Amino acid sequence: MIRAIPIIALAVSLAASSFAGGTWWAHRSGAAHASAHAETVYTCPMHPDYRSDHPGDCPMCGMRLEAVRADGTTGGDAAAPTLPHAAVQVSPERQQAIGIRLGVVSRSAGTRLLRTTGRVAADENRTYPIVAAVSGWIRNVESVATGDVVKKDQVLASFFAPDAQFEMAQQSYYTGLEMLYREAGTQRQSHDSGRAVELIERVADGLRNLGVSNSQIREMAKRREVVHDIRVASPVDGVVLTRSVASGLRFERGFEFYRIADLNRVWILVDVYRDQLPFIRHGASARITTAAESRALSATVSPSEPMFDEATLTLKVRLEAANPRRALKPGMFVDVEFRVDLPPTLVVPADAVVDSGLRKTVFVDCGNGHFEPRLVETGSRIGDDVEVTKGLEAGERIVISGTFFVDSESRMKAKP
Repeated sequence: MIRAIPIIALAVSLAASSFAGGTWWAHRSGAAHASAHAETVYTCPMHPDYRSDHPGDCPMCGMRLEAVRADGTTGGDAAAPTLPHAAVQVSPERQQAIGIRLGVVSRSAGTRLLRTTGRVAADENRTYPIVAAVSGWIRNVESVATGDVVKKDQVLASFFAPDAQFEMAQQSYYTGLEMLYREAGTQRQSHDSGRAVELIERVADGLRNLGVSNSQIREMAKRREVVHDIRVASPVDGVVLTRSVASGLRFERGFEFYRIADLNRVWILVDVYRDQLPFIRHGASARITTAAESRALSATVSPSEPMFDEATLTLKVRLEAANPRRALKPGMFVDVEFRVDLPPTLVVPADAVVDSGLRKTVFVDCGNGHFEPRLVETGSRIGDDVEVTKGLEAGERIVISGTFFVDSESRMKAKP
């Protein structure tokens, strides 16, 4: 009996120790499990200050909350698919709210419209400056202003030339006419008659060099009177582009009185980017439309070389267009369309490409509302589409509308 007591005490001690150890292990396991749940919170990628103890959507922007553990890693209880860095998830409700639309990358060929703008300019070959050949002052100015339509030989102004050469040229002109008239009256053809005709032509050229118009020379031949004023007449039917005269104005030789333009044909200077220039060839046709004119006009690309414009960083391509009703005015802006034939190429809408200046990004649909930012390289832009030379494949679904919002969320997520 005395020997059995220590054995019984040892058994009781072992049982108590086993019970205490099991209780401690169960408590430790439960505490660790509870601690793991307590250390997992859910936060919004766009609003990291918002935290929740259960999954769901962000009440501020509608994005799906992401689980964040104590070690800084993200992920829910279930295994999430592996996504590229900076990929974002947008719920269907959020996509509808911010206007996200998807499209399919495809190869396209055929005819496209290249749209741009242009400015009407007067044809330099049909522009006529009226310049003073002698010094003088303006005696009279007709009521003709900039923008008015004038006829050929229409008198615009008159000026007095104090140079005695004008009066001497008139006397020589009248003398030659008198000699020619007498020869014609006697019905004789002599050497003197030929000299008179030559003299008349030479004197008439001298009058023209003084600024006398052909219409005034013809009138002088009829009246045979010495005149003191030289008339400024329009050389063509056209429109007054500039007027620099006023009554009593004194001027020197070389002063420009008026500038007249024949607007039956005009130039159109079109803004074209460098990558669009290969599609615009000499002799190609273009369609011209304006807000005020319902009927479209046709224009042709001039063989002249394009000029670079430093202000707009574009190339100025010159078009030539007929303007029978003078609907196109110098300085007017017009819409220009070119029909361009393209080979099969991979194209996406221009709005689908986010261009930061250093790189170009397209967001590819990965399924379940996930969008991957994909770096791409682009080629020519034709109309509303842009060619993609690298980074995409035909058949992939991409974001074509709302890319700004997706790009903003992607940048927020990419930040450490």
